[in-house]
This record gives sequence, C-alpha cells and structure tokens, in this order.
Amino acid sequence: MAESPSDQLWKEYSRAFEDFDDLTLARWLAQTLGQLQGRVWRFSHPLIGAYRLAAELAHDRQIWHKRLVTSPVPFTEATCCRAPLLPLFTRDVLEMGLICQHCSETAIPFDEIPEELRIAVQIWADQYGPLHAVAHWEDRQRKSVPDYDRAFEDAADNAERLLMVAGAKLLPPFLDHYAAIVWEDQDECLEVRPEDIRFQL
Repeated sequence: MAESPSDQLWKEYSRAFEDFDDLTLARWLAQTLGQLQGRVWRFSHPLIGAYRLAAELAHDRQIWHKRLVTSPVPFTEATCCRAPLLPLFTRDVLEMGLICQHCSETAIPFDEIPEELRIAVQIWADQYGPLHAVAHWEDRQRKSVPDYDRAFEDAADNAERLLMVAGAKLLPPFLDHYAAIVWEDQDECLEVRPEDIRFQL
C-alpha cells in the first residue's frame, strides 16, 4: 500500500531524530517527558507529534532497555515495552484500552483502568460509538433515514462535543493515576479535525 502524503511528511520529520545517538535521544525523551508531566495533551499538539516520532525511533533502538537515563519519577514503567508510561486515550478505549505512545500496543487494558475512571469512560464510549458508526453505515442503513448527509453532519457535531468533553472533563482525573495522558482529538471517519474542537480560553 502506497504511503499517503501525510505519512511521507511525518517520515521526513522523523529524520531529525535519526541523527541523534542513543544517549542524546534518551536525554531528549526524558527532558520532554518532564515537560509533558501533569497535563492532558491533545494528540495533535506539535510537542506530542515530535515526542511520538522520537519515541518510535527509541523503541526500534530499544533505548529504554539500555537504561541510559532515568525517566522523570512520576512516569511508571509500561508493562508492554518497559518505556515510561504515556497512555493515549482513543475512541476505541473499550476494545483497546489505553495505547502506549512508544510501541503502539495496549499499555493499560480497559478492565485495568481504575474503577472510578472506568465507569465514566464506559458511559462516554457508549455515547460515542453509535455516532462514529454513522460514518460506516451501509447503503441499507443510509436509506433508512430521510437525509443521510444531515445524519452524518449531526453525528460529526455530536462527536466534536463528546471529544471536547473527553479532553476537558473526562481525562483530567486520570492525572491522579498517570503522570500525563494524551487524547485523540479527531475522528477522520466523521471528518472531525483537531481545529474543530475548541475550548474556551
């Protein structure tokens, strides 16, 4: 499968880290984790994008296994790959749990999320799932509504609202358990972009 222009661009961005030796890369990651600590971050944030590129390269090189640096104290070790735990919250949280930003595997299965957080996440995901499904309706389902385009737009509007709720209200309590957390602030299937999700400043 051919790479998209976006994938090619990110590959170009990643070359900036390929010239780092292992120690320099480890130090950059540890220092950046210190800046990420204590906050809920958008997946689209440039700092998260840069960290993700460096983290993928570090995973390939097994940087964290070499113990070249000490990660900031609040970041516990992820069981999936032994890198510092920086979880990603996505709309697939019920099936995938929280995703590791280093190896892209499940870092925390859904049933291992603290119970008081898990209940709220379950409610959120049960509301979000049917909205996302509208983008994947088959012809029979599309014909079952008077105006599919309107149904799609309504689903996208409600998805924007729920994604905003996730970033503003659902995820801050996670900081009582994790040093930082990232949330997916888009839904490509519903054509919801990060810039569509605005918080009051």
